Amino acid sequence: MSESNAAAGPEQPPLVVKIGGARAVDPAGVIEDVAHIVASGREVVVVHGGSTAVDDTLDALGKEPEYVETPAGVSGRFTDEETLEVFSMVLPGKLNTELVTELRAAGVNAVGLSGVDGGLVTGPRKSAVRVVEDGKRKIRRGDHAGKPESVNAGLLTDLLADGYVPTVSPPMLADDGTAANADADRVAALLAAELGAELVLLTDVAGVYEDPDDPDTLIEEASTPAEFEAVQAAAAGFMSRKVHAAEEALTGGAAGVVVSDATLRKPLLAALEGHGTWLDPAAVADNTTATTGGESA
Repeated sequence: MSESNAAAGPEQPPLVVKIGGARAVDPAGVIEDVAHIVASGREVVVVHGGSTAVDDTLDALGKEPEYVETPAGVSGRFTDEETLEVFSMVLPGKLNTELVTELRAAGVNAVGLSGVDGGLVTGPRKSAVRVVEDGKRKIRRGDHAGKPESVNAGLLTDLLADGYVPTVSPPMLADDGTAANADADRVAALLAAELGAELVLLTDVAGVYEDPDDPDTLIEEASTPAEFEAVQAAAAGFMSRKVHAAEEALTGGAAGVVVSDATLRKPLLAALEGHGTWLDPAAVADNTTATTGGESA
């Protein structure tokens, strides 16, 4: 891992940490680590998803969550109008409020935002998405998702300069003026690229595995295009979405990306000290094989 990937200190680039929404992910350890890093003087942005909570709410309402696979093999949520309503209620309404409350209780001057607030995250809205069903390529219409492309950089940097920790969730603001679901990994990637930040994607596994079913095959680092292609080839299911987001972050100017385990006792500090899969900016310097990611939290 890069020697610049130290845990804390004002001399370090900003840090964007994305907390996954998987059921196994408990944000308590991340909150403690964020408090430590912020106290050291390093700027931090927190991004969170909440797919599990959204799915639980949909189940309670008698609606089955729907996931689709793109032709590129990337899994993501299909968001119809009812799902978007639940999404907006659960993420910025419930989970963001809870996370900001816990961060502030830990001494972090957190401020909660969705991508809609102040037009923080904007981009085109999708009216349809290409999917693969039963081995056939189809176009599904009625998708209420969007592709995060732009950041209100002034809002973000002003909050950081004033000592706040922006705590961000989807949805984003689409170019037609409506709210749209957005993949939280890609939101985090976009923010990291804008800030030239290090990005930590915390999930419920140790990183990217060469064999997705064997934790002993963890890929520790990719610092060349060939090594990054190996990471892309190994990533399966939802991990492929994280690798795609990492590529977007690095090609956009992020200082580096770590995919690591949120279930460790000090998960964020562990990621910054060498645990997980480290992806260096040099790994995508000549890489033009980006795929299209799915939209999910």
